[in-house]
Amino acid sequence: MYVQFERWRVSCPRCRSVCVARLDWLAKNPRFTQRFAMHVGALCREMTNKAVAEAERIHDRTVKTLDTLYMPQQVARAGLPAPRAIGVDEIAIRKGHHYRIVVSDLDRGRPIWVGGTGRTEADFDLFFATLGAKKTARIQLAAMDMWKPFRNSLKSNAPQARVIFDKFHIMRHLGDALDEVRRREYRRLAAKDRAFIKGQRYTLLSHRANLSHDGRASLTKLLKANTRLNTAYLLKESFGQLWSYQTEGWARAFFERWKQSLTWQRLTPYEKFAAMIERHWKGIASYCHPENKVSLGLVEGLNNKIRVLQRRAYGYRDEEYLKLKIVAAFLPPLTRSAEKDPL
Repeated sequence: MYVQFERWRVSCPRCRSVCVARLDWLAKNPRFTQRFAMHVGALCREMTNKAVAEAERIHDRTVKTLDTLYMPQQVARAGLPAPRAIGVDEIAIRKGHHYRIVVSDLDRGRPIWVGGTGRTEADFDLFFATLGAKKTARIQLAAMDMWKPFRNSLKSNAPQARVIFDKFHIMRHLGDALDEVRRREYRRLAAKDRAFIKGQRYTLLSHRANLSHDGRASLTKLLKANTRLNTAYLLKESFGQLWSYQTEGWARAFFERWKQSLTWQRLTPYEKFAAMIERHWKGIASYCHPENKVSLGLVEGLNNKIRVLQRRAYGYRDEEYLKLKIVAAFLPPLTRSAEKDPL
């Protein structure tokens, strides 16, 4: 579609140049209007760039250009908040251990920063430099995994913040311990006794409520057939109760009873797991205090949505575009009043 219109051109005698009147409804690139740019940007929130290009009959690169005009305006309107509680995790942007740090505002439920070139202490320091000293001083809680460089950076930049270790990362370590017990039992048993264990890794590591009827039947048969796996499974399921206590004393009493259950069980992977919990007990016990109750599942949920964004596009070559996509995906779409602002 072509739009023909008259536009004022004024010759300036002072600077000896010709000035052209600016049109509020026209974007910087005269090939599209601001309203169309907003329309394409809103579509990119729900569809792939290729699908938007086919629907609007424009080139893929044009879609990306319009999307990179739409998303910064979203981010600018939302601003960089002063978070009280942050969640820290890393994402892999491609194969070969190439990580980027994602920092989320747990109270607002959205990522606020993606950056770094890895997951070192210096990479996490970049977030605090971007946030500024005044906003950094307002951070009270930081939910993260047990990665030491993250803790070191937090201690040097925000020493007032309390560390809470992410429940889902800890339970993942416990799941790895259960899987190691399964592999050891498989190697220990004779060939005829392995039939109950072979191919049951997913059944054993999943929550019983998430299994199908056949999966529950297979799990029951497996636990009846092997006493050691039955004990390991029950210990894993009961450990999640640790995060339900309101005081550190009751949580510690539960953990001591749980450790006592390992006596004479010959579950070496579980003993290593218990020793790891002892070393990081302070960060786990912090969650027992009522004022420290935050949504620990939010960080993992955000990472799952980020992975969906990556899979939907089959990966992103432009890393800056990916970072912008991650932050903007959790922000509300722009309203019609935003058409008046220049893109």
